Amino acid sequence: MRTTLPLGEAIPQQVPPVAPTDPFKSFPSVSTPQKMPKLNSFSTMNPERPAAPVSKDVKLRALLKQKGDPVEQGLVWRVFSPVPGSDGKLPLLATSQGGSADFQLIPGEYFVNVAFGRAGATRKIRVPENGEAESQTLVLDAGGVMLNAVSGPDTKIPRTELSFSIFSSEVKDDGERPLVVADVKPETVVRLPSGTYHVVSNYGSVNAVIRADIQIEAGKLTEATIQHKAAKLTLKLVAEPGGEAIADTAWSILTGSGDVVSESVGAFPTLVLAEGTYTAVARNKDKIYQRDFTVTAGLNSDVEVYLDEKENAEASAKAARAED
Repeated sequence: MRTTLPLGEAIPQQVPPVAPTDPFKSFPSVSTPQKMPKLNSFSTMNPERPAAPVSKDVKLRALLKQKGDPVEQGLVWRVFSPVPGSDGKLPLLATSQGGSADFQLIPGEYFVNVAFGRAGATRKIRVPENGEAESQTLVLDAGGVMLNAVSGPDTKIPRTELSFSIFSSEVKDDGERPLVVADVKPETVVRLPSGTYHVVSNYGSVNAVIRADIQIEAGKLTEATIQHKAAKLTLKLVAEPGGEAIADTAWSILTGSGDVVSESVGAFPTLVLAEGTYTAVARNKDKIYQRDFTVTAGLNSDVEVYLDEKENAEASAKAARAED
């Protein structure tokens, strides 16, 4: 784990989640946000007062955890009026992106929300009429995770063939887990509230799926590598071993129990299969050819189906011996 990344109170329904750019404190910091213009359009002061209120400088900062360092980038700040508008939503008065924020606010009450990826915190603050406004610190209680995967012991999986989905660890009454983040690419930092999450890794689009539970700690970046027991295969219908692939071939891949897991058409389709024993069925010019084969984790290879039934039988017997 690398220590670098904070969630407090729940974000109100009016506050949409925002996924800012990647920002642990160890990463390069961004420039300090510019001061927001004075907000003269809103005040909770008594309207009978003749003198216009003077805006105050309000400084805001966010921590990933209690007693942690302020987050220096990747934050999105929003300041809301506490009085709902005609649509029932809290009016958005000002925003700022980056690290700590500095707002000019008229004395009164406000809701302040800070978002850090899918983590966030909201607090009601009061800007006093007399004296200087104090700085406000919000604790996000958040961390981050960066996912990757290999096939077999150490075979690197191409980025385009790998994806992750992150789910809540809690299971609903219907047996499903709430989805938190979908289609996460490898080596992408995802910022989340601290807690346990259920990760599903997909290698290819057939049946190479691995699940794992991952703990996210406040203020830390967790790097997790998942090991797939799968391999990439290229199917070929050939007249002889090592021969040229025959075009216009329809393919079906069956598991040992006879379930169809993949269907395709082409001279040499490529697919990823989980470790195990399969049957490749090739159809060409109203004729059917088939052979059994074994998938070994991390061992990418060609699977040749022959026009000669004897050669297919020998290849199937070899696969059976390898499985034993």
